[in-house]
Amino acid sequence: MSLNKFQIAQRISKELKNGYYVNLGIGIPTLVANYIPKKINVVLQSENGLLGMGPFPKRSDVDPDLINAGKQTITTLNGSVLFDSAESFAMIRGGHINMTILGAMEVSENGDIANWKIPGKMVKGMGGAMDLVSSSDNIIVAMMHTNKKGESKLLKNCTLPLTGKKCIKKIFTDLAVIEVTKNGFYLVEKAPNVSIEEIINKTEGKIEISKKLKDIEI
Repeated sequence: MSLNKFQIAQRISKELKNGYYVNLGIGIPTLVANYIPKKINVVLQSENGLLGMGPFPKRSDVDPDLINAGKQTITTLNGSVLFDSAESFAMIRGGHINMTILGAMEVSENGDIANWKIPGKMVKGMGGAMDLVSSSDNIIVAMMHTNKKGESKLLKNCTLPLTGKKCIKKIFTDLAVIEVTKNGFYLVEKAPNVSIEEIINKTEGKIEISKKLKDIEI
């Protein structure tokens, strides 16, 4: 059985470490804020100018003026700081983010990512993704393994305009946890009851199977 978006976010939360400053991209990554382990102390950063983001608010606690970079309403924590986007990007470009979690349309076997534009469709711009992928050493992707047509999103080479080159370290999908190595994709965990053959068939790029492959635990 494949994972849903909430389970993907929950699995990603296990990658967090004490003291990390973490940026969450739009989509599945924003859900990670709801699954941070109680024993782990991290600080979530949003490029529109917030340090110390909490979980999504209950409907009764929504403040329409308090949003993340994806325009979703959020909460703050004790000690949260608000500042302008210039200061926020100075933090990003200065290399002060320990982990970036992004959504993606495509990822190539050498770690390229395309996540901002589909030719012919109107977009508002790249946002902060280009800065994030060039300024952090620990960039991971959260996405579905295939697109709406059932086509692989883990490719030999990206076909869409790139956001960054050779920057993705790990990919979390509804089917698997995959590392990006110099030899291509490396399957380290799979969703329960999902076969290796299904993952291979839905991965266009070169993929190697870990001898220590295990099921994803949520």
